[in-house]
Amino acid sequence: MQITEIYKSIQGESTHAGLACVFVRLTGCNLRCSWCDSEYTFIGGQRRTMEEVIEVVENLSPGGGLVEITGGEPMLQEREVVPLMQHLLDAGYTVLLETSGERPLARVPRRVFKIVDVKCPNSGEPDTFHMENLDCLNLEDEVKFVLSDRGDYEFARDFVARHNLDGRVKAVLFSPAFTKEASAARDSSGCLLDPRELAEWMLADGVPARLGLQIHKFIWDPAMKGV
Repeated sequence: MQITEIYKSIQGESTHAGLACVFVRLTGCNLRCSWCDSEYTFIGGQRRTMEEVIEVVENLSPGGGLVEITGGEPMLQEREVVPLMQHLLDAGYTVLLETSGERPLARVPRRVFKIVDVKCPNSGEPDTFHMENLDCLNLEDEVKFVLSDRGDYEFARDFVARHNLDGRVKAVLFSPAFTKEASAARDSSGCLLDPRELAEWMLADGVPARLGLQIHKFIWDPAMKGV
């Protein structure tokens, strides 16, 4: 499979935020979101066998732990990444899959925790979510919306209500997008949508979701890779 990087850091998002995690970042994405912070994954990378990837993971986190499969869009390499996830599960790892949901998820092993990012209008990639994937979600999975303005918020709020997401998954996450130029300042000044404003909208509407901040961007420089 084509790999951009493998590294160990603190999980910055989802209900696993704050935990040590090994990230396996695959190369390639078929979407071009306006706020994307991982454009460096679109091309390049190195060809690695499953055995080589597993060896790196085991060296970084011997005996188990949390592993996230991310990208890019990892499900573009479904043929190789599905066996990788199953092997990691069998070896005692807790496996997260970060995906846009644009690719079918039916073959993802059930014990994998899916974190599915439904694209909002201002992402530039609306209507790319594979709606059949709603039937692949279970009560351990999570759905994330990255928001840049009120229009994105209303889209996410209505999508959650229309599809009863809080009854389908463990958590619904609303996260403000960061600017691509965000650098140096480890605070909310790099957010396209003020987290306080988002919190106030959520409270006013009683949205059954949690506010999620990318905590790695408050720990390290927001532009830093490999964290």
